[in-house]
Amino acid sequence: MCGIVGLYHPKENVVGEIYDALIQVQHRGQDAAGIATWDSKKLSMHKELGVVTEVFKTHDSLRLDGNIGIGHVRYPTAGCSDVSEAQPFYSANPVTVALAHNGTLTNSESMRDFLLETHFCQFNTGSDSEVLLNLFAFELSQINFDTLSNEHVFKALKKVYARCEGGFAVTMIVGGVGLVAFRDSNGIRPLVLGKNGEGSRMVASESSALSALGYSFERDIAPGEAVIISEAGSLDFCACSSSVNHTPCLFEFVYFSRPDSVIDSISVHKSRLRMGDYLGEKILKEFSHLEIDAVIPVPDTSRTSAMQVAHKLGIKYREGFIKNRYIGRTFIMPGQSIRKRSVAHKLSPIEIEFKNKNVLLVDDSIVRGNTSKKIVEMVRNNGAKNVYFASAAPPVRHQNVYGIDMPATKELVAHGRNIEEIKDFIGADELIYQDIEALRMAAHVGNTKITQFEDSVFTGEYCAGEISKDYLEKLETSRVNKK
Repeated sequence: MCGIVGLYHPKENVVGEIYDALIQVQHRGQDAAGIATWDSKKLSMHKELGVVTEVFKTHDSLRLDGNIGIGHVRYPTAGCSDVSEAQPFYSANPVTVALAHNGTLTNSESMRDFLLETHFCQFNTGSDSEVLLNLFAFELSQINFDTLSNEHVFKALKKVYARCEGGFAVTMIVGGVGLVAFRDSNGIRPLVLGKNGEGSRMVASESSALSALGYSFERDIAPGEAVIISEAGSLDFCACSSSVNHTPCLFEFVYFSRPDSVIDSISVHKSRLRMGDYLGEKILKEFSHLEIDAVIPVPDTSRTSAMQVAHKLGIKYREGFIKNRYIGRTFIMPGQSIRKRSVAHKLSPIEIEFKNKNVLLVDDSIVRGNTSKKIVEMVRNNGAKNVYFASAAPPVRHQNVYGIDMPATKELVAHGRNIEEIKDFIGADELIYQDIEALRMAAHVGNTKITQFEDSVFTGEYCAGEISKDYLEKLETSRVNKK
């Protein structure tokens, strides 16, 4: 999972605004950040490991000229933690192209082999984003043109769509054309377009980046669609895929996206409210025997759902943890030892909210289970009588192959365990999971035109590409080896 932005301004350099936009999507990646800009003649770029404020901490790092630019923040567990993996990537053949990518090509290996055999590409990383860049460059090189046009770019992209499988959202600088953005045929990864009163345009992973910088939302980039914002500021759209099946990622609504974002006309905030409603209804129906003194969220993502659970149950809502704002999102931290230390440093319990009480802890999801186990232990050590644990999402049992680099399956607490066994592992007195039908409905109500979601982490059913047993086994091995 990564965050991407692209920006066009009629006159002024865009590097400062891209910097601000990247901060707004920092939650989507903490490992590396980068910006590339274009001034109609040359490409300028700066990228390093670290969060945005660390990468661009000097004036020199922000001296990138150009009124067109793209930016990227990188999710740390995909690939390796090396500056060579930081984005954007760029190519100079047949024209200058810089690319920032969120997602995963599931047939990256075969595309790499194809390019090595036909185009004699030189790859510097193991990143599928570099494969995507070189594939676009290759398809563009197969087109005869004296002056590059929008039509040529769209023609090349149609070839890219015909070859690529998986989930992806992309921003590109294409020299002589402008800013290009496109989204996978299933719309798995989000991408939005906005404008401001100065004639600027922005594309970003989430609408929250638009609103924070004073841009009005225009629309989502549709599945299989590409848009070009020319060097003169004109817009040109093209449906580049012949096979479209709108299936946005359900985990975006559960965890990754900011609550003030709207994805495919679905409010993330309202989706989480509905998750809380449905979870509360389940507790009333199936767990009414529990004597609960307070509903307490595991900060921060679960707050919205927890408040609705409390409202539904008619039980007081309380904040029981103080969160250290200087610790990043533990889900996307590489290495179990780092995550364990970070949980202890990140959350400090408020003893008075737990002592001699029966508490219902609500979290957005349970992945490895180690964080939940540590939190339950904290709560008991602070005097709780009974600790009940509820997840706003169903059990996470399977790998994600579309850009959320989940742990290896064997590391998922729900894989190979029933709910009773998971409850014992985390040390809770009761464990309650959201039903998959309820989770789907929580998002579906926001946009009834969308009837399917990418929910493979819960179901093991994959909507895009040929996801074979062999592919999953190779992925499993690679994720085990990353530990």
